[in-house]
Amino acid sequence: MIKPAVLITGSATRIGAEIAKGFAGAGWHVVIHHLTSHEEADALAHSLPSAEVVSCDLSDNQAAKRLIEDLTKRLPSFRCLVNSASVFQYDNAAQIDPGKNRQAMQVNALTPALMAQAFLAHAIGEEPLCAIQVTDMKVENPNPDFFSYTMSKHALAATIDMFAMEAGETARIYGIAPGAILASHDQTEGETETSHRMNLLGRKTRVEEIVDAALFLSTGALKSGSTLFIDSGQHLLSQPRDVIYLAREGE
Repeated sequence: MIKPAVLITGSATRIGAEIAKGFAGAGWHVVIHHLTSHEEADALAHSLPSAEVVSCDLSDNQAAKRLIEDLTKRLPSFRCLVNSASVFQYDNAAQIDPGKNRQAMQVNALTPALMAQAFLAHAIGEEPLCAIQVTDMKVENPNPDFFSYTMSKHALAATIDMFAMEAGETARIYGIAPGAILASHDQTEGETETSHRMNLLGRKTRVEEIVDAALFLSTGALKSGSTLFIDSGQHLLSQPRDVIYLAREGE
């Protein structure tokens, strides 16, 4: 029996790696994408029952599209694309960094859109075909911190409905919008513990919840164009700063 195949961008480390483990455990062949995390990607692939490693610079539009086209030719069971990779650099609404903005918009928004477009055009795996765009709860609860990152995730979120309309009944397009899951930027352990509870439920959202959401969406059971917020209700709040700094200021 041929395993269904999934490509997960940015899956050598962090949340992407956990999603890769989840799909592998559910019987999928996992294509682990990375840019420079060679050792981590190889170690993860060797730990999974069915996996391979690909490297691609997502700032290169043509290389990213070629990656998708190559996989659709090699893997007739290529059924799911998870655009998880992103760059996360600091700037803010008072001091927008044009260089960081261009990189964020390219890697976090334009390239995932082009990869989803190529996937929808070329994939021939058994239904349901699905593309999952990993956005951020900031699309509903923005603040002035990480301006360019947030702007890029808003742009990526906008692609979900448009692709869903274009695909019609041939594929499902979804979004996953995580809240604070893992330590990020320059957080200390104490700041992470505090900031990750700054949500409506006052609890830490587990990375396993992101994995479960991705696996559920891969079944195609939800209406195309839908986004799941995995953030313990954080997107329903109005927070004046990123929780990294709210926790720091609270201390």
